[in-house]
Amino acid sequence: MVGRDLVNRFPKRKSKIGDVYFEVQNWNVYDPIIEGRKIIKDVNLKVHKGEVVGISGLMGSGRTELAMSIFGRVYGKRITGKIIKDGKEIVLKNVRQAIENGLAYVTEDRKNAGLILIQSIKQNITLAKLKKISKNQIIDENKEIEVAEEYRRKFNIKSPSILQKTGNLSGGNQQKVVLSKWIFTDPDVLILDEPTRGIDVGAKYEIYTIINKLAEEGKSIIIISSELPEILGMCDRIYVMNEGKIVGELDNKDASQESIMKCIMQSNKEVV
Repeated sequence: MVGRDLVNRFPKRKSKIGDVYFEVQNWNVYDPIIEGRKIIKDVNLKVHKGEVVGISGLMGSGRTELAMSIFGRVYGKRITGKIIKDGKEIVLKNVRQAIENGLAYVTEDRKNAGLILIQSIKQNITLAKLKKISKNQIIDENKEIEVAEEYRRKFNIKSPSILQKTGNLSGGNQQKVVLSKWIFTDPDVLILDEPTRGIDVGAKYEIYTIINKLAEEGKSIIIISSELPEILGMCDRIYVMNEGKIVGELDNKDASQESIMKCIMQSNKEVV
């Protein structure tokens, strides 16, 4: 059905892992609604250049809350800790500052938070960084068309035209538009939250190929996924989260579904 054998679900990548490029240190986040409830507890993580790092854990472990709090404090309050990029501390008080400092966050909910479904592919792709196609706050429509056509071709977005409404695309093609939007911002660090949720096997493989290419270009990538085979098949290193804490760190060669679940079960025992 997908035009190839399903022997290798994950494309091979030539790993060129460099120095540590992105770090989160002693990160704490409180619930924005329930006073005094800590959601993220003393999280420390680091990502090297050209590395794909996974964050695994059960639903409710705090993975998405962690990502959103890092990306311009979209989630949480009383946030403390440091974000260090390329050896320098950066302060991200909002999404604009996150984008300007080279961060991108692909949300797990593409329909409600990742795309404007009534707008075209063209408008969605350029939305996160309009100043790249603008002069004196006026959008250069020809440049916008060129950019959209380039990404449609590069990521094989299947549609009759870049003027097609994104709401009319398949899930896989919608996800490619979301990725295009954030890659257009020229990020150094990409946080991908459930990047292949709700899309077919063929589109998943294409998304994986895009992720590998970005890593080969030296981007630092964080993948949050509920699918353990995806985490194991795509990531160089894996952090395991439970109850808002990092409870394990595994290299790909040592990681398995059993070892990830063992980290979670052991942390549950310690809590009890």
